[in-house]
Amino acid sequence: MARQVGETLGVDVSVRSKLEPLRGKLVRLTDRGWLRKMPDGRFTTRQ
Repeated sequence: MARQVGETLGVDVSVRSKLEPLRGKLVRLTDRGWLRKMPDGRFTTRQ
């Protein structure tokens, strides 16, 4: 989930305004084929 990715990257995930741009970047990476978004909202690497 975007929150877990943010925690790993050191982003302040307690503030929604910091989390939404990260979610947008993850969605763009999904559109480009670098990541895969699971039905439950988690992001994984392509394999």
